[in-house]
Amino acid sequence: MARETQIREAGIAHAAQRLPSVVIDDYNIELKDGDGFIGDRVSKTAFRAMLETCRERLRPLGPDPLGDRDSCDFSKRRLDQILLADDPIASGVVWSAIEAFAQELARVVRIFLSQDGWQGTQAIVVGGGFRDSRAGCLAIGRAGFLLRAEGIDITLTPIRHHPDEGGLIGAVHLAPAWIFSGYDSLLAVDIGGSNIRAGVVTTNLRKAPDLSRSAVWRSEIWRHRDEEPMPSREEAVDRLIGMLNDLIRRADRADLTLAPFIGIGCPGVMAADGTISRGGQNLPGNWEGRDFNLAERLVEAIPRIGEHATMVVMHNDAVVQGLSEVPDRKDVERWGVLTIGTGLGNARFTNRNTEADED
Repeated sequence: MARETQIREAGIAHAAQRLPSVVIDDYNIELKDGDGFIGDRVSKTAFRAMLETCRERLRPLGPDPLGDRDSCDFSKRRLDQILLADDPIASGVVWSAIEAFAQELARVVRIFLSQDGWQGTQAIVVGGGFRDSRAGCLAIGRAGFLLRAEGIDITLTPIRHHPDEGGLIGAVHLAPAWIFSGYDSLLAVDIGGSNIRAGVVTTNLRKAPDLSRSAVWRSEIWRHRDEEPMPSREEAVDRLIGMLNDLIRRADRADLTLAPFIGIGCPGVMAADGTISRGGQNLPGNWEGRDFNLAERLVEAIPRIGEHATMVVMHNDAVVQGLSEVPDRKDVERWGVLTIGTGLGNARFTNRNTEADED
């Protein structure tokens, strides 16, 4: 009962600004650009549009170097193969799209750096699905060069972890340090506009007390965007509960000691009570508003993990993916994350001086 009392009295809110390792200065900025948002200019869809524009310029002169396939149908792996293939014109088409995207990404970063919550940013890591490709990493590197060549003292680098794992690993930094006492792992959930991923993250605290060796032990994914018809909100929640219960059973069989904690990254802006006020429009069903609280639903379905009451903490998905970088950002004070996928997730952090905080 002591730990249950500790959980209730922890005072940890969903979407908290002050976390154990960092302060979240800003997140989920939606900046307008004409009739749309600036994030639309550096999405996966935007890159495909740039690729199509590059192809259109060559078509009046002869056969398309990339063939008849629609630009939206090329996989990231196939584009990476074209980059390294023997056909210099086809490679040049993809390189040209990378250059166009890098120019836009540099422009978007400049706009973010001009915002009040992003003043003084020293480094930005870029995650999301776009980072999981050679083309994506090259675009990020090129944008970083363009910014520094202009005299902007900032580093722009791909996020260290694979974005699928970073969105889970970051959940360990949502939890208060005391909750790891006696436990070696926790449950994490990454909810996105295309899929829902749940996993068990091992903390490996004996190897690295700063959580830098945290790793995904096992994960499950459900691609709800591929379902026909589109699943309802209730179906999505039931599917997530099933995934979590399966992971709890697997962890028990593997003799892992799960903390009574579930960390969740979810699109949008969340209130302290765990409801989503806006930004959840790409999720299956209506997740926004006071009539739906995912954290409460999960606690009702999974009231205990092991011997203790379950604690659920939610935050924005870009924030959580960015938190996976906390151990690697000790060389700077103020840093941010941009996640490039169906949209542009964003968050800015200031590292906490924990010793000063304790004083």
